[in-house]
Amino acid sequence: MTTRPTHKCLIETLGILLLACARADGSEAQPGTLQLESCRLQSETAGGSVAARCASFEVPENRADPSSKTIRLHVAVVPALRTEAEPDPLFVLTGGPGQAASDFYLTMNPALARIRRDRDIVIVDQRGTGRSNRLDCALPNDADLTEADPAVLRARARECVRALPGDARFYTTSIAVRDLEEVRAALGYQKINLYGISYGTRVAQHYLRRYPTRVRAVVLDGVVPPQLALGPRIALEAQRALDAVFERCAVEVECERAFPDLRAQFAALRGRLAERPMQVSIADPVSARPMLVRFGIAELNAVVRLLSYSDETASTLPLLIHQAHSAQRPEPIAAQFEMIKRSMQAQLAYGMHFSVVCSEDAPGWDREEVPEPMLRETYIGADFMAAMTAVCDEWPRGPVDEDFSAPLESDVPVLALSGEHDPVTPPEYAERSLERLANSKHLVLAGQGHGQLAVGCMPRVVARFIGSASLADLGEECLDTVAAAPFMISSTGPAP
Repeated sequence: MTTRPTHKCLIETLGILLLACARADGSEAQPGTLQLESCRLQSETAGGSVAARCASFEVPENRADPSSKTIRLHVAVVPALRTEAEPDPLFVLTGGPGQAASDFYLTMNPALARIRRDRDIVIVDQRGTGRSNRLDCALPNDADLTEADPAVLRARARECVRALPGDARFYTTSIAVRDLEEVRAALGYQKINLYGISYGTRVAQHYLRRYPTRVRAVVLDGVVPPQLALGPRIALEAQRALDAVFERCAVEVECERAFPDLRAQFAALRGRLAERPMQVSIADPVSARPMLVRFGIAELNAVVRLLSYSDETASTLPLLIHQAHSAQRPEPIAAQFEMIKRSMQAQLAYGMHFSVVCSEDAPGWDREEVPEPMLRETYIGADFMAAMTAVCDEWPRGPVDEDFSAPLESDVPVLALSGEHDPVTPPEYAERSLERLANSKHLVLAGQGHGQLAVGCMPRVVARFIGSASLADLGEECLDTVAAAPFMISSTGPAP
């Protein structure tokens, strides 16, 4: 790996780091200077491995201070299969915030195989995630967050910040897109394509805002509009997705017959758990040894919300709710919660997560405020936002570009993907993002949740878009057959 020249930012006002930034010698990043070596992408949270070429790329942690310490970004290039690759690779940007792009790619590389035939795939673990100075500490999980006393949460947040291996202020999107631009230049690519999912759509849009001449085409999957402060509406969107499960079960004969009045069963289960949480004996997901877990209303809310992210996992909700309530068998749903909790703790760098959320979203929560009576009508209620607010009260806020939340304007081709029943980024969010994107198309997949890249024929549609950088003749008609996964009627499967 070659040594990078020192960076020096020229302007900083009112704590907001502005774009005017250059190298100390006034030059741009030297193209093609990053030396890659053979490696294999592997992950504890994603199965399998992929051959790649990797490097560590040094960047200053605090770009406003040339003498600040440097951190290393994990960069991987999965080379195109074709000998003469197209000159513009696909950069993969993932969600959370807090997930490593390398973990996401390992789970999704089959869906990107068509693109890889002709183009390199570039994976950069965003600062604070994966092998890029991961910011992590023992913050409570979703369930613990909503039940902890705000004073306890604030104390835990202070402890977490002190334990991080970096300064929590310098892990925002505004800084991360400049990391991406330097990686692009160091790899020698003149133009790039972007695929972003969930929070990764925020990164993609801000990179496009900052470096419009460097972007050839963009795919936004589960879109977060720049002007939206995520958080206050999460409970409403989660309730909407769960309502869709209830409504579909009620009109499907086999589901209604197996789980009559599912909505009432869920309400009764919530009431019982709110009054007295259970202690449930389950098999440890790793060792299979018996273990005792707490399962109360907070755990129920968390597992329902996270199972709603995928149509396949949402298809298990009627059965799990019925087993826990009517059959007095809470073990299956408690085991699902334990598995999801462990997966989230392994995948998400919670320090980086709160550095982004508390710097970029929290300042806008007042303008997105949802009346508390409306929140109380949802199964999540107001506890989630109260907990997030408590953490962000203590979390250091970092630099955010002045135009970060402005609507994005561009004529670069943008393909937006949404799931009809996405519990966190519904189709309306994509429509907000596309208002000023003159060359855009929005595909909404029936019955789907969060993330469309691997659904049905979507890999072919996305590959055709990246191949042509045109929204014409994508062949998206093949998506008309997409539907939600059939409900599981028993532990053996759906109805025949």
